[in-house]
Amino acid sequence: MYRMLIVDDEEVITDGLFEVFSQLELGLDLYKAYSGEEALDWMNRTRVDIVLTDIRMPEMDGLELMNNIRKRWQHCKIVFLTGYNDFDYVYQAIQHPGVSYLLKSEGYDKIIKAITDAIAELENSLKFHHLIQKSREKLTTLETLAQGNYFRYLLQGTRAAEQLEVDFRQLGIALDPSLPVIVALVVLQRMNGNGLHPSFAESQETALALKFLAESFLTERTSSLGVIDRYGDLVWLIQPKPGDGMDAGGAYSHTVTFLEGQFELMQQASKDSLGVTIAVTICADPCDWKQLSAVYDRIRSQQYKRAGDGAQMVHTVNVEMIETAALSRSLREKAEALAVHLEGGRREGFLAVLEELIESAFGDKRNGGPILLELYYSIALLLFSYINRWEMHDKVGTNGLMQRDMHASWQDSFEHLKKTAETLFDFRLSGEKTRAAATIEKVRIYIEEHIGEDLSLVRLAGMIHFNPSYLSRLFKQECGVNLSEYIDEVRMERAKEMLKQDELKIAEVGARLGYETHHSFTRFFKKSTGVTPLEYRESFRK
Repeated sequence: MYRMLIVDDEEVITDGLFEVFSQLELGLDLYKAYSGEEALDWMNRTRVDIVLTDIRMPEMDGLELMNNIRKRWQHCKIVFLTGYNDFDYVYQAIQHPGVSYLLKSEGYDKIIKAITDAIAELENSLKFHHLIQKSREKLTTLETLAQGNYFRYLLQGTRAAEQLEVDFRQLGIALDPSLPVIVALVVLQRMNGNGLHPSFAESQETALALKFLAESFLTERTSSLGVIDRYGDLVWLIQPKPGDGMDAGGAYSHTVTFLEGQFELMQQASKDSLGVTIAVTICADPCDWKQLSAVYDRIRSQQYKRAGDGAQMVHTVNVEMIETAALSRSLREKAEALAVHLEGGRREGFLAVLEELIESAFGDKRNGGPILLELYYSIALLLFSYINRWEMHDKVGTNGLMQRDMHASWQDSFEHLKKTAETLFDFRLSGEKTRAAATIEKVRIYIEEHIGEDLSLVRLAGMIHFNPSYLSRLFKQECGVNLSEYIDEVRMERAKEMLKQDELKIAEVGARLGYETHHSFTRFFKKSTGVTPLEYRESFRK
């Protein structure tokens, strides 16, 4: 819902426009102000999307108000109401985008048309085309970071070839998911010139610079993707370019040789131009995409087992005996995915990953015990951490959670973890619902006790420190009716109670319910009941 603010120092104009737009179904949340200062007060409290304002006002005129609006809400559309003698003002105003003007004498139809045009402009602008255009110069860096996230996602499990094809196309990855890939790991030396570890920002900047430098060495004969892994090192996924007349085996073999030479050149170039020394490990055997996780583990372990400090090293390895290392890393990666689901309250996703982890761990016949032990305590510590964070010690039992040997079997151990997780999700959901109900009840009580005061969405949202849109959605979710409908219902019931008594005049009843004019109250009452307040009172007397 868009928010429109009507501003004019003449109350009769402001109130009249407010009444007109209140009767229209334009999806607008309406507010009014009788001066530029009051208008700014509204804009300091909440987002404003459209301002319909007089251009000549005392103290703060429309142009000054426009400049203040631009500082707060740049997307806001402004419609000025002007007189015949305001040409100089108008000329200054229309130099700004998102500003239009109307003569006060043109009538309500023209004003309504200007506001509907402003709404259409807002809807188009919210497509963010202009933001995409502004981001063009950062596209390469953003793609690198996104592709790095995707690479870490790939390491968590196998994707079908058709899924890879869609992913590659959307992320701008120029590799063929149906062909094997050569994997190379480039490890940056972690000390700067002062012998100190660089900051995170420095490491990221160096890795990106090295990636862009390396692309100039690899582009000629290969299709490649360079990504930054979780340790801040560069991982290269490489395929030979087609068209050299070799069979697949020969093409990949020659590509490995090509890479050994190019990485040597890159080592020297990075040292000369970036002041960075690197160690490179290349997997000589091309791997299918489903083997990527295992191969990555293999070459990283070879970096760990290297001879010497690895500076200026280019090391080629073959893939052997990788299953156990791959399983251990895969379990750790997926255990991290559990934390993501737990944080987001996604029960089904959490339980699905948990079942997959348990199945994988029990399937490891050679080294099952240590793997199961690592997995159990990883998950138990995760659950224990969230029990602490959410202060649920009195609701979710922790007995036996950190003592694996209290359970008779591995099956019992993991069943205990599963039940603990489900209990944690149950209490979290229950707590969310309880807090939502209590918050909405607070709003309802406030409405009933202040029915004659300002009950705008912004006012009510500010009272409970929510943003207006969220309060509107939460109220509808909890009560089944829109907030405005509920306020009207309360006013109607209170009006009937007052009209049954003769103590107040009808105009006084309307005033006590927040209606500024007798006609507004009469119109509202008749629309709701089919009779006027006077007719209702007379019928009750009879």
